[in-house]
Amino acid sequence: MLNKELIEKSKNSVLCWLATSNKNNEPNVSPKEIFLFKDDSTLLIAHIASPNSISNIKENPNVCVSFIDIFVQKGFKIKGIAQLIDSNNNQFENNLNLLTSTFTNKFPINIIIEVAVLKVDTIQAPSYLFFPETTEHSQIESAWNIYKSKVDGQYQ
Repeated sequence: MLNKELIEKSKNSVLCWLATSNKNNEPNVSPKEIFLFKDDSTLLIAHIASPNSISNIKENPNVCVSFIDIFVQKGFKIKGIAQLIDSNNNQFENNLNLLTSTFTNKFPINIIIEVAVLKVDTIQAPSYLFFPETTEHSQIESAWNIYKSKVDGQYQ
């Protein structure tokens, strides 16, 4: 389902964003810090501190996850079916080891969200659509200028 290029691009995302909804279709979006593609059709996300995501998945397993390279301002989103893998599941230890060996084991991870990928779409900033001369280089330069001004103005 996913090609190697998209899996590699996911590594340029500092966070992924998991969108869920409960049985009443009330939406929730939550950032996820520890995630990886187990293979070309399975995404693993560590549940660290998002109880709304977990309760929503229990009621409605349909999810959407987005990945954005904030500097290039391009990415992709996946839609899929989530399954909760806890320590009682025989896949838990293997999936946990994949996540912690790639990222960190400093967070307690008691549940892993496993997403079976059903659909993939690309995402890009509107600048690419409305201004055809927009390049990835110009987007990176613009993003650096914005972040630099915020750092210079707010965080020093």
